Amino acid sequence: MKIAMMARNAELYTHRRLQEAAEARGHQLDIINTLRCYMNIASRRPEIYYNGDKLEGYDAVIPRIGASITFYGLAVLRQFEMMGVYPLNESVAIGRSRDKLRSMQLLARDGIGLPVTTFAHDPKQTEEVLKLAGGAPIVIKLLEGTQGLGVVLADTDRSAKSVVEAFRAANTNILLQEFIKEAGGTDIRAIVVGGKVIAAMKRTGAAGDFRSNLHRGGSAQVIKLSPEERATAVRAAKSMGLNVCGVDMLRANHGPVVMEVNSSPGLEGVEKATGLDIAGKIIEYMEKHAKPGATKTKGKG
Repeated sequence: MKIAMMARNAELYTHRRLQEAAEARGHQLDIINTLRCYMNIASRRPEIYYNGDKLEGYDAVIPRIGASITFYGLAVLRQFEMMGVYPLNESVAIGRSRDKLRSMQLLARDGIGLPVTTFAHDPKQTEEVLKLAGGAPIVIKLLEGTQGLGVVLADTDRSAKSVVEAFRAANTNILLQEFIKEAGGTDIRAIVVGGKVIAAMKRTGAAGDFRSNLHRGGSAQVIKLSPEERATAVRAAKSMGLNVCGVDMLRANHGPVVMEVNSSPGLEGVEKATGLDIAGKIIEYMEKHAKPGATKTKGKG
């Protein structure tokens, strides 16, 4: 099998591991810088060029699209799909998960546990929106944020209002979410591949930081999920239509709540915490499912 991996940085742990896992199984995996691709959007003859050469003969594509280049990355991925190349995750599904508001609406529609989440455009509605979310302490998130950036915990209604007004002045879209105090600065990431949870870890934030992202200095350890947490992760992946993803959950008093579904989860933390070959399991999944033209929009909305 000949695989293209859309990635800007070939040296990242996850990208190296996926390449090693593919080559260990006798496949060719080429790492392609997404931003260096350009396309010929011709009727019935879609083409992608890379560094002057036409990309041909690929059986599958692994999209590792950075949040900052989502728009262009999805355009390139759609072009691969039009060429009949099997995508590990479809462009439509990645688009759903990258839009925090859309993804929350889809998860809510499917009855999946969520923190109370509110959204408004008019800054005059700040007080009402704060009240709807349960008041301070409250988490304020930029819709376009990633890796824990653009996430603020406001301890009082007054400080929350100030933060919201500051974000509004910068003309950015934000969500307000209830703060799950009982989670104690930890969250769970479950890795879902092909509708099954294959690994899970508990992430704990750095001292004094309520965010548990490993990029922000958090730590990880292996964890055993409850049946409800496992089912929630699988249902969240299905809601997005993602074949491979990381589902981030908090343990609330009323059960697991989903914070985010990540379509390009990093493998370093979870592989080191669990000792499992996650990259190998992803390649095995592709071996079973990568067929020409096997792209259909999974999920709804």
